[in-house]
Amino acid sequence: MIAPTPTIQHSRPWAALAVLMLPVLLVSVDNTVLSFALPRITEDLQPTGNQLLWIVDIYPLVLAALLIPMGSFGDKIGRRRMLLIGSTGFTVISALVAFSPTAFPLILGRAGMGVFGAMIMPATLSLIRNIFTDPTQRRTAIAIWAAGFSGGAALGPIVGGFLLEHFYWGSVFLMAVPVMLPLLALAPRLIPESRDPNPAPVDRTSVVYIISTMGPLVFAIKRLATSGVDLVVLACIALSIVAGTSFVRRQLGRGNPMLDVRLFTRPTFTGAVLANLLSVFSLVGFLYFVSQHLQLVSGHSPMTAGLMLVPSLVITIIAGLVVVKLAQRFSAAAIVTTGLLLNAAGYLMIALTGAQGSDLGLILASVILGAGIGGAETISNDLILSAVPPEKAGAASAISETAYETGAVLGTAVLGSILNATYRSGVELPGDLPADLADSARETLGNAIRIADEIDGATGGLLAESARHAFDSGVMVTSTIGAILMVAASVMAWRTLR
Repeated sequence: MIAPTPTIQHSRPWAALAVLMLPVLLVSVDNTVLSFALPRITEDLQPTGNQLLWIVDIYPLVLAALLIPMGSFGDKIGRRRMLLIGSTGFTVISALVAFSPTAFPLILGRAGMGVFGAMIMPATLSLIRNIFTDPTQRRTAIAIWAAGFSGGAALGPIVGGFLLEHFYWGSVFLMAVPVMLPLLALAPRLIPESRDPNPAPVDRTSVVYIISTMGPLVFAIKRLATSGVDLVVLACIALSIVAGTSFVRRQLGRGNPMLDVRLFTRPTFTGAVLANLLSVFSLVGFLYFVSQHLQLVSGHSPMTAGLMLVPSLVITIIAGLVVVKLAQRFSAAAIVTTGLLLNAAGYLMIALTGAQGSDLGLILASVILGAGIGGAETISNDLILSAVPPEKAGAASAISETAYETGAVLGTAVLGSILNATYRSGVELPGDLPADLADSARETLGNAIRIADEIDGATGGLLAESARHAFDSGVMVTSTIGAILMVAASVMAWRTLR
């Protein structure tokens, strides 16, 4: 009989955590920094509209599809080894895509980054689970990890704005090199190896099932946001349901499954996963419209808009650390529920006052959201990891990461599509605007502002004013729905996490 993995008595756990934060920051920054480089990429590579969508979408699509298989492989071959393989591949491909001559190599490179990114994220969280065995220290480490992940998303606009003001678009990919080199040098010395002593055998059929579940699901969500319900969306959802059902049945029938789906019979585990997903949903949905408002309505530069969100980043970090102490006095259910209610309060503040109010009001709402996300994310991640034995940390981490990525996709797809639909129905176009320009202006606020600047004069002024008013009206509708969803999520968390 194989002995279980011994408890790791690590002499320098916080130094190991500092090294583990490097890939976390890089991968999370990469989720948001690309959007600021798209205008330059469009100018230099001249992609088609479809290619431009794939440049953005292929990375989260591949990442979400592979997180659970890669988490299980990490349990088998070693999480540190998986981290080093993923970090090396991510760095090399990032450097290569920075010099893409056309759109197609960039799309392929982004897909490769998704493959190696899926190796990185479950490995970091599962290593934390095994390095920090004391519950209080583990919660603190997870708080720092969660703050790095959400903070990296907020840093993306700042980093992107700075790089694009001084360098060409490929610099947003080249930044991976200086970030990852210290990890590759220090990880073998500071981070202990850990693995499942009794891993499940490689189950290629299960891997195909999980890829066939997550890939079509994420694709359907993204297509739904842009094209509405069509045959492709329905076919993808049907494939996802069939593959997901087959995956669950296969795991239940195996003695040593790749993923123990019985974990979801535990209300605490399921509630924590859903709280994780919905916290990220609220963050990404908010960032989707606040970044546009600050730039296209208030007229701030990308870098200034990013800096205005720094208070939210700081509060997210502080809240994540504070709840570690609060967890010693209050239940996990109370903390997560309070965090989700703070998310609701942030959205409600915008719904009642309107985004057309002061920028200070939006910043205050982002601070309230930051406090809620910092608290809910930290405790929900800790609940997910503590629900499984240390040797299964990779699979549990992958579930947590999949919830994160799915929440990010849903936040943009659901709230973003509602906002876009409200904008399209509310914008009033000047009668003398040419038909082709009118169709473009009706699609997005960014198109409308660009066209208004190009035509100038009274017509341009009327178009810009109408577009901004329609967008902010959409923000109020979206925020109302976001607040309702977060209240419902808090009820779910209170009922399941007790």
